[in-house]
Amino acid sequence: MENFGEFFSSTAGKTTIILLISFSFLFIVFYFRKDEKIFSTKALTYSAILLALGISANQIKFFSLPQGGSVTLFSMIFIVFIGYMFGLRVGLIAGITFGLLNLLIKPEVYTPVQAIIDYILAFGALGLSGLFADKKDKLIFAYLVSIIGRFLFAVFSGYVFFGAYAPEGWNPLFYSFWYNFSYIGTEAVITVLLLSIPVVKNTLENLKASNFKTN
Repeated sequence: MENFGEFFSSTAGKTTIILLISFSFLFIVFYFRKDEKIFSTKALTYSAILLALGISANQIKFFSLPQGGSVTLFSMIFIVFIGYMFGLRVGLIAGITFGLLNLLIKPEVYTPVQAIIDYILAFGALGLSGLFADKKDKLIFAYLVSIIGRFLFAVFSGYVFFGAYAPEGWNPLFYSFWYNFSYIGTEAVITVLLLSIPVVKNTLENLKASNFKTN
């Protein structure tokens, strides 16, 4: 399986990911071409901007933890906000795209199933915020639901594929829970504190409200 991981770090692997993203996007556009809300100009524009901000923020680390994992500059909230603005389908598409872009930039792949769980399902779960697109003042709750979704997939992947690396005396499931919570949970707490600041919360809620007024 080492060769599989090395493949995604190679030029051929990165090309494959780019093609996968491109063909997936074309398929989604074709499938939903009659749904103006899914692929309205506003949804595409906002999603592209927020994805770019999310990828950029993901490269900026507040700090890295000794056992692995990094707390980024609020990178996940950008993806969560896409779903919160435009709904579940757009949110899931954005989350999966974010995961594939992360796979392109910094692949950590050991088996095909692990890649699917870590980069497609886990990051795709950030789009669960779309469940609250028709709600008001639910951004923090939507963010927590999305983060918990990503966290659960990460814990499952850690337990199944990396349980053997748990320190001696540690239960693999508990270690995976603690390992993933140490960075995903830490970033979630910091982000919730940010979203609790009235000016930040009101700005984002007003931005979402303006989107609905023009739809």
